[in-house]
Amino acid sequence: MSKKAKVKKTLVDQILDKAKIPHDSLMFNGLEGEMPEDIRQDDIFKTLALKGDKTGPVIGILPITEHLSEKKLAKLSGNKKVTMIPQKDLQNVTGYVHGANNPVGIRQKHNFPIYIDQTALDKGTMIVSAGELGRSIRIDSQLLADFVRAEFADIKE
Repeated sequence: MSKKAKVKKTLVDQILDKAKIPHDSLMFNGLEGEMPEDIRQDDIFKTLALKGDKTGPVIGILPITEHLSEKKLAKLSGNKKVTMIPQKDLQNVTGYVHGANNPVGIRQKHNFPIYIDQTALDKGTMIVSAGELGRSIRIDSQLLADFVRAEFADIKE
């Protein structure tokens, strides 16, 4: 008989609990390894940090199966161009390491514009990092967008 280990809540879980926003805590890394049976790869969204030539940091969130259109994101965010923030600078800018960036944690610390690909709204729920490698949350897409003041838009290639 195995006892289910009590999973320590991530800061993201704690923030969402405090705000009374329902979500599921998940223990897996969406970028590698085995995925739970009820999760498809296109349910998992990556949180990308970019730098706009006019606005500074901009966050784009889209399915891990898709590629970001930097042109679309630049236009939406009022920039001529946006470029990925180099991995070595990521933690200084967002507070998170590569693979752990998440909209909830970023919004708590920064007022960066956040854009979520339209597919998240169409799906109804989405899975994003919970701010630690190997940890994710499943959350209602609209609730997440409202909480982090994100805009839905077509940002994929």
